[in-house]
Amino acid sequence: METLNLSFLHLLFGLLLILIPTVILRYYRTGIVTDMLISVVRMVLQLFMVGFYLNYIFEWNNLWVNIGWLLLMTGVCAIDLIRRIHLSVRVMFVPVYFAVFLSLSFIAVYFLKGVIGMENLFDSRYFIPICGILLGNILSSNVIGLNAFYSGIMREQQMYHYLLGNGASIQEAQMPFIRQALIKSFNPAIASMAVMGLIALPGTLIGQIIGGSSPDLSIRYQIMIMVINFCASMMAMLICLHFSVRYTFDRYGSLKKGVIRDSH
Repeated sequence: METLNLSFLHLLFGLLLILIPTVILRYYRTGIVTDMLISVVRMVLQLFMVGFYLNYIFEWNNLWVNIGWLLLMTGVCAIDLIRRIHLSVRVMFVPVYFAVFLSLSFIAVYFLKGVIGMENLFDSRYFIPICGILLGNILSSNVIGLNAFYSGIMREQQMYHYLLGNGASIQEAQMPFIRQALIKSFNPAIASMAVMGLIALPGTLIGQIIGGSSPDLSIRYQIMIMVINFCASMMAMLICLHFSVRYTFDRYGSLKKGVIRDSH
């Protein structure tokens, strides 16, 4: 089945839809119209840049280029994650980078080699998109989870120190905050999986079908995409929490100075 062409003119026509949220946000004086328009422009420019360099990456299909891309994108993901939760990049970069890279590598290898049985694990046409979608989901879920953990500790310092003062170990005192971080981060993903196909059709599935894949094959891939995203995100969060507390808390269980950045 041939994919219908989406020309630049058609794309510009489609982007006119942005006028609808622009008018609504402006009417209600939300103050985020400019931020939204900047985000749309950045999205368009960044995606065109990605499309440009992916053409070359797919053509080269070079092991070291692909590994270099993975290391670089993991670093970008780690820095963006840390900045969004207003923590010190200097303090948090190593544990966050390690957590993202370890969980991403394990899940990607398991899926590409173990599940679909690729001979060349680093084939860029599979390796780059799978790692890219995993990184995106790791970023979004871990921003919510890590923010919930550290803001919870800051907000409930009295209760946290009460637990420490009554004989709880640092790990035991942090357990309620880890629990809340997991709930807040993964409740939306669990809810999304529960209605997948019944109410919602994900973009990956639609993209594959429009691209010419059979619905049956597209659905099998979509099931695995949902599973690997969920598992990689949760692994990354737990590993990150486990290692980051070693950098951000002192031996008495108190947050070190300079860990939390001023958000203003």
